[in-house]
Amino acid sequence: MSESWKPTDYPSLSPYLVCHDPEGTISFLQTVFHAHLLRRYDHQDGSLMHAEVRIDDSIIMIGGLPDADDNDAHVHLYVPDVQATFDRAVAAGGEVIQEPLRKRGSDDIRGGIKGPSGTTWWLATQTPL
Repeated sequence: MSESWKPTDYPSLSPYLVCHDPEGTISFLQTVFHAHLLRRYDHQDGSLMHAEVRIDDSIIMIGGLPDADDNDAHVHLYVPDVQATFDRAVAAGGEVIQEPLRKRGSDDIRGGIKGPSGTTWWLATQTPL
């Protein structure tokens, strides 16, 4: 069903990351999560004003603000292979917050990586006991 009040195939709710390093953040998302750039709007000087990327069935919006501090936003993302995604994130320069592990009683293996603008990405794969 098409909704006239939002773009086709967009969820009603999307995280919006305000980043001091939006180019690094987009590159990180493309490298680690195979994100696809959907839209990009630049300031007159060519710096990023707003971008939207798709990861699987989700949209992440990114705003560029050079004076922004690192943020302490946390995003949880289910991926098909948590270890492979975690390894790509480390190779792309992500800071390890938590190696992938299964906590007692959980169906998820979960690890945490901090990206270039301070967002912590909690990566998980559900693998029932």
